[in-house]
Amino acid sequence: MRTSYQYRLKPNKEQREIIDNTLDMLRHQYNYQLAQRFNWYEQNRSSIDRCLLVCHLPELKDKPNRFSQQASLKQLKKERPWYKAIHSQVLQEVPKRVEIAFDKWLAGDSNGKKYGRPRFKGAGQYKTFTYPQFKQHHFVGNKITLSKIGDVKVIVHRPIPDDFVIKTVSVTKKANGYYVTLSLDDKTVPTIKPDFNAGNIVGIDVGLIDFYVASDNTRIAAPKYLRKAERKLKSAQRKVSRRKKGSNRRKKAIKKLGIRHKKVADTRKDFHFKTAKQLLSKYDVIAVEKLNVKGLAKSRLAKSIHDAGWSQFVNILSIKAENAGLRVIAVNPNGTSQECSSCGHVVKKPLSQRMHNCPVCHTSICRDLNAAVNIRNRGTHDLSNQAKSMSSKKSRLEAHTVISDSV
Repeated sequence: MRTSYQYRLKPNKEQREIIDNTLDMLRHQYNYQLAQRFNWYEQNRSSIDRCLLVCHLPELKDKPNRFSQQASLKQLKKERPWYKAIHSQVLQEVPKRVEIAFDKWLAGDSNGKKYGRPRFKGAGQYKTFTYPQFKQHHFVGNKITLSKIGDVKVIVHRPIPDDFVIKTVSVTKKANGYYVTLSLDDKTVPTIKPDFNAGNIVGIDVGLIDFYVASDNTRIAAPKYLRKAERKLKSAQRKVSRRKKGSNRRKKAIKKLGIRHKKVADTRKDFHFKTAKQLLSKYDVIAVEKLNVKGLAKSRLAKSIHDAGWSQFVNILSIKAENAGLRVIAVNPNGTSQECSSCGHVVKKPLSQRMHNCPVCHTSICRDLNAAVNIRNRGTHDLSNQAKSMSSKKSRLEAHTVISDSV
């Protein structure tokens, strides 16, 4: 099982300067290597969509890749000796980040999803660096040893389990201080819960009035943390706007604004974790809608949708379920609120109509509850299809094994 623990760091003044200088040097190197890739792309692309009978193609340049850019770091340290103050593996992670961002722009991710053109990092926008290898004995008690930085004090608010091994360590600068994220791995934890019950399933319909309505008619009101903090955020933003650009007072105002935004984000995330734990303690399978949140956020309800944080909640729910050996199933969201959960008759209704009244079977229930029941039914159907598919594959594998043994 792979998981992450994040702790707050308490570096001294000298260590804070080292971390800040490291982040700034890594930012410059990130921008330089990204510019190299953009130059290659512009020099080798063709703006002409057809060729003449006789044409002369320019000489193509070699495409920069992660390994060629990592090899150039040796020469970088000779030309700019101050880069020797950065751990070699931390510096080698920069070309990796550049390659991931650039390839996602050109080809998309593993699912074919396209991303926007990578941007150059401005001052203060490069906030994390990673040690891809870490020795277990470098984190003892409340001190962690970071190469080229030293022993840094850590606020260990929860202990690391005995069987977990630290794989990577990332240092992040946030609005209210410095944090360290430990990527932990324990292969002894089973991935499937032995007493997993596929029949213990619930469907949840997320919304803006109620954060979710479950098929068992339980619901949680939307907390609306951003809406509640808008007055204080507006005041903090006004102070930033009134300060002179480049002044120390403006920097302090920006820091206070960042802290306020972080508080809203942290409070929302804490709510998501607690809500996910509450659901997973009651059910073994949770069915959710596979929503296009990015598309929904382009509507006039964008602020409320971002405030709810549906994508983050489903992501947290999926990760916690996987770690617990449980399941989260994403179902097709089309027509869940229009289709009658009792008879299947489609009842068209506008978003303002909050009750579902079926003219065929005369079912009258809350619109969101009707959708939650449909989501649960679709989740049960998908789960049964997956079980049949797995059983069929297992039978074919056993038959192939028997044939092989007989031969």
